[in-house]
Amino acid sequence: MAARDLRWKVDGNEEATQQALFDVPEREIGTGEFRGLEFLHVRARTIINKVDARSPVPFQYTINAYRGCSHACAYCFARPTHEYLNLDPATDFDRVIVVKVNAVEKLRAELPPRRWRGEHIAMGTNTDPYQRAEGKYRLTQGIIEVLGEARNPFSILTKGTLVLRDLDRLVDAARRTTVELCFSIGTLDEDVWRAAEPGTPHPRKRVEAVARLNEAGIPCGVLVAPILPGLSDRREQLDEVVRACVDAGAPSISPVLLHLRPGVKEHYLGWLSDAHPELLERHRRLYPGSYAPARERDRVTQLVRDLVAHHRTASGPTASPRLSSRFDPA
Repeated sequence: MAARDLRWKVDGNEEATQQALFDVPEREIGTGEFRGLEFLHVRARTIINKVDARSPVPFQYTINAYRGCSHACAYCFARPTHEYLNLDPATDFDRVIVVKVNAVEKLRAELPPRRWRGEHIAMGTNTDPYQRAEGKYRLTQGIIEVLGEARNPFSILTKGTLVLRDLDRLVDAARRTTVELCFSIGTLDEDVWRAAEPGTPHPRKRVEAVARLNEAGIPCGVLVAPILPGLSDRREQLDEVVRACVDAGAPSISPVLLHLRPGVKEHYLGWLSDAHPELLERHRRLYPGSYAPARERDRVTQLVRDLVAHHRTASGPTASPRLSSRFDPA
């Protein structure tokens, strides 16, 4: 696809208000450990994004240094954002990664007190800041350093164990401001993991990262998310995840049942029809809209709540159990 085919300016929608988008990008084909990826280098016009006031998410400001994600999760809610750029959310989202190469310098310019009041900034709210591209571009690393220097509170949601590369930087930042992390670990079932999120680190490696972060004094909770109906929602599967996360010292463990917004639903059901056709009709009944029925969400929440209480009692509480998280999706 030629660069001229990409759409970089969007009017009249939420994505435009959040990102102001970019100039036409330079393109780089990944080699070596990045083979199979294509990087679009852009210079963002702004890097701190204000969340639409109508959104119920528990944060007002975000930073996303990348668009697209090599984790290749079949259920990723951010896939439709590639449509704004005339890229295919099914195939390009996993391999064509937009890199905001000026993210760190732009952040430095946006943080002075005359322009910014030091509000909390959330990262990982759209695509993962510790996906494979971060190993090449180190933008999240630079953002952490700048926020730490500015004593600006921040939080990170990730599936990427690459975060441990920046452990010393996170500890240093936490001496100056509030730093919170959260790992998404939806299952420890290897078959489900390999099929549904093939580009992510092994979930047990993520559990180990949760433990290391908490041992270092960085509060790191877990979203058991998303829980996939018929694939990762059995009691014994959830028990395995909860037990591991309690043992890792996670101060919060929050379940999130799969939700399928328009655009994502079509992709996920297409994947499901190939991977598990026997579950297709169940999903069509469960998801006439974006969310499963409230009774099903409540059932899963109560089950995880009970498992957390059980395992904390059995192991001795290391922190007050919570089921809320800054990163709980709407």
